[in-house]
Order: sequence, then structure tokens, then C-alpha cells
Amino acid sequence: MRFQHSPALWRDFPALVPGVLLAHGLTPAVSVDAPVARYGAAAAERLAAAPESQFPEVQAWRRAFATLGLKPTQYRCASESLLRRFRKEGSLPRIHPLIDLCNAVSVAYGIPVGVFDLSRIGGDLEVRYADGDEAYETFSGGLERPDAGEVVFADTERRAHARRWTNRQSGHSAVRDTTTDVLIITEALHDTAPQDVRKLVSSLADELRTVWSVEPTTAVLTQEAPAFTC
Repeated sequence: MRFQHSPALWRDFPALVPGVLLAHGLTPAVSVDAPVARYGAAAAERLAAAPESQFPEVQAWRRAFATLGLKPTQYRCASESLLRRFRKEGSLPRIHPLIDLCNAVSVAYGIPVGVFDLSRIGGDLEVRYADGDEAYETFSGGLERPDAGEVVFADTERRAHARRWTNRQSGHSAVRDTTTDVLIITEALHDTAPQDVRKLVSSLADELRTVWSVEPTTAVLTQEAPAFTC
């Protein structure tokens, strides 16, 4: 399988910094309480100094969404949505150990982190502008067609695994208790994204080694080297 962003997306968003982790052999029978608490404390410290709307990571995504014709307060990037909920409620819902961990890392860094069940992706996966005929499955099992020009995560079978860039992940490839192999994708656009994404990827890889005793494959992609093969 090959993961990449389309040349058109790199052209329009040259500041993009994607990070990728591939991990095999995961199970839900682990505890992530300690790292979730640690990353949550880091997020709470940042939010005590300023709301998420002032984070440079979030502001960069708001500008990108505005460029795409989306209202930034109507369609929030995944990390902003999580930070907003965390600020209001003081915690995030617990879903699955891997999702809980990735959500905690996301709020700590202010950067979106998406997790995909590798077995549910048909062929290659590309982040690109939608043609409008891709199939997107909601978490309730409904079927949607992304708007033409919308940024989607689309596989070779023309299934959209996320809509509106980082905003809405598909129920089809969401992590579940039977998931063992995952592709984790993080993306940032702010000025210090090259350093921050590398730190996030390294931190998350360390957590996967510690919690699951697995050795993830990682990469930070660039416009010159935009593809990750697994």
C-alpha cells in the first residue's frame, strides 16, 4: 500500500508537513491511562494560557479551511474540535486505547491525528481533491458523496476514508476491537510544523513501543519525498 498527498494539494499548500506511522499487532487489551493523563495535563497547561483558537497550529488550519471555502467555525479541524471539547469538559470520551492515546497526543500538540484500520483500506490511499463520486460511509452506516473539490482521503476503490481534510473520518476504516494493523496520519501547516510533527511522530512511536511492545515504521513526508509505502 502507498500513502501520499496529491501534487495539486502540495501545490496549493506547500507548507504542509505530514507524519505517518504504521503499526502491526495491536490489541485493545492494554491500559493507556498514564500517557493519556500526561498528554492531557500538557494540553490543559496550554489552554490555561490561551484558548485553542489562538494556537498557531489551529490558526493555520483555519486559514487552510477558509482557502477551501469552508467556514472555519463551522468545519473545525480534528485537533481544534478535540481541544474545544477538552477545554469545556476537562476530559475526552474513552473509545479504544489507541484512539484515546492518539486523541490525547493530538490535544497536547494541537495537531490532528487520524487513525485508520489498514485492513479496511482498498489499495493505495491518497489525500486529494474529490471528484464527487467517491463513497463515504458515516459512523451510523449511511452513505454520502463528498462534494467535488473537497479534500478527502480516498483509496484505490474510490472509497473516502475522511471528508473535509481532517474534519470527518469514515466509519468504514475506524479502529475497532478487532483492529490489529493501523496507519496513523498527522498533518500540520503552521510555521514550526517540521519540528513539531517530527516530535509528535517520535513521541507517539515511543508510546506504541511502551504500551503495545510493537515497533512502528515512521516517516515525515515532504513535497520532494511525498510517498509512504507499506
